[in-house]
Amino acid sequence: MELDQLAAQVGHTLKRRGLTLAIAESCTGGLLGHHLTNTPGSSSYFLGGVIAYSYSLKKRILGVPPETLVQFGAVSRQTALAMARGCHELTGAGVALAITGIAGPGGGMKEKPVGLVYVALVAEDLEACERHLWQGDRLENKSSSARAALLLLQRYLDADLIPIPEPEPADTEPSITS
Repeated sequence: MELDQLAAQVGHTLKRRGLTLAIAESCTGGLLGHHLTNTPGSSSYFLGGVIAYSYSLKKRILGVPPETLVQFGAVSRQTALAMARGCHELTGAGVALAITGIAGPGGGMKEKPVGLVYVALVAEDLEACERHLWQGDRLENKSSSARAALLLLQRYLDADLIPIPEPEPADTEPSITS
């Protein structure tokens, strides 16, 4: 399914359920917001978003704790969840999504390779975070990340999110918490 179609489908469900959405984007640079606003009438459920590319904006606008960025880095489960929590609190939206990662082609390292992305969702009743490792070029990785965020939201709206933790190194949080 095309990104615009997926965004429209998710938007329809948000509207039907009377929920609002806000987003915090880093590596996607506004791509998710672009696709959400391609649907006429999206202002009835989409409140807006923050493109927080730098550490300073992640801290100042989204309230990501400095110690989270120092200990885990900008590309981590902890930062993605903190971005989503901050967006949720800042906007008062019913649901907040956050995306942080390394789109490429540079910026990767052994522990955090190019294509590593975390997508987080925060709502009153659930917090979820997914780890993805894309293999495309920069634009493909950005599109895959926006799609993953919409699919995570769709699963939440369809009540299909099942808290199944994915294997992670011992110093990280479980994949999905509620």
